[in-house]
Amino acid sequence: MTYFFETYGCQMNTAESAALDLAAREQGWKRAESGEGADLVLLNTCSVRQTAETRLRGRLAHYGALKKKRRTSFTLVVAGCMASRLGDRLRKEFPAVDYVMTAAARPLFPRILEAAAAGLPLRESREAPVFSFSSSHLEEGAFRSFVPVMHGCDNFCSYCIVPYVRGREVSRSPGSIAQEISLLAGKGVREITLLGQNVNSYRFFPGTGNSGENGETLDFPGLLEKTISWIGGTSISWVRFLSANPGDLSPRTIAVMAENPCFCRHIHLPVQHGSNPVLAAMNRRYTRESYLELARSLRKALPGLTLSTDVMVGFPGETEEDLEILLALMEEVRFLYAYMYHFNPREGTAAWNLPGRIPESVKKRRLSRVIVLQKEHTLELLKSRIGSREQVLIEGISRKNADELIGRTERDEMAVFPGPADLVGSFVRVELLTLRGNTFRAELRD
Repeated sequence: MTYFFETYGCQMNTAESAALDLAAREQGWKRAESGEGADLVLLNTCSVRQTAETRLRGRLAHYGALKKKRRTSFTLVVAGCMASRLGDRLRKEFPAVDYVMTAAARPLFPRILEAAAAGLPLRESREAPVFSFSSSHLEEGAFRSFVPVMHGCDNFCSYCIVPYVRGREVSRSPGSIAQEISLLAGKGVREITLLGQNVNSYRFFPGTGNSGENGETLDFPGLLEKTISWIGGTSISWVRFLSANPGDLSPRTIAVMAENPCFCRHIHLPVQHGSNPVLAAMNRRYTRESYLELARSLRKALPGLTLSTDVMVGFPGETEEDLEILLALMEEVRFLYAYMYHFNPREGTAAWNLPGRIPESVKKRRLSRVIVLQKEHTLELLKSRIGSREQVLIEGISRKNADELIGRTERDEMAVFPGPADLVGSFVRVELLTLRGNTFRAELRD
């Protein structure tokens, strides 16, 4: 039996698809090259923006038509946030869908595989599924891996659908995290990323869940300290975390990072906007001033640190003055890169019914200004790095040239350089020579 996954959206979906991939392989299934000939197709979906759902509806229509054409049927599964948001409405809209699997229902996937292999329907349980973390999220053959440490979000930003489709925050037990890190180290992983929708709000209370762990409550900086001991003496040399809410990134977290070189000098720190009235309307719970002070504190404690971010324009009520304030914040912080988009109303969120909607043409014009400015900053920052020598983790062979390798610096910069394939998965030093797009051309150095 063969399977094929299509994964959309955030890094959590990527991690969860890797866990599902492992579950399929453990039951003897093999990965197909495409969905056209697979016995099971799973779409791991995103609901953050309407454009994502529109694209996925197109894919569901494609597989629905494919089911009608094929002589032998196949099982079609929809997982992820769109599954959580729409539930059985998806099966009514797309009758070709066999299973709608929410994040909490993921433990049912092995049973879905068994039913698909036997050509029988799954006997559905009346009990409501309870979310649980998978034991491994390593993509086959990878040297970098996500390690989910918490799930869900309690912030309820007014524009965001995540708390409604992912649920409230659940922190993973330290013992379970340690076991996964040990498993990854045994497979030769060199870099891990601690993952969560709001990762630095991690807080594990002893006696909760099925861990049987006792002791003091563990917060995020405490988890970072434990991670240092867990990776000690293993193949894992670099640690990152994603995504950090500016309102929850504590001075103690900064101190732990500053004292331990295993933490990469890059943080994704979503600002969303630079105007206090807009941030308040978004329910972001921090101010422009506190964000700028946090950025200064981080760079003072961690010389050479790069920051990336998320930026949203066109939120209801945003003025031209608000936009100028946002651009001024970007000028001051100078992000290495940014994910930039305009407000996209999501039904069920607090912002769905807000007055002061911005016309699409205005949102696009404002977004264009943000993109142009960020491209300038990215180019300036990357050009300033030419001539420097950096350690990189070689992630693989370049797709454009089989004689070249591609690697990433701890500052989250990409470099391509000639080298033998047996270096993949190794740390090497390179000199950054030139720039092509946002990728450095480099050469190996001792």
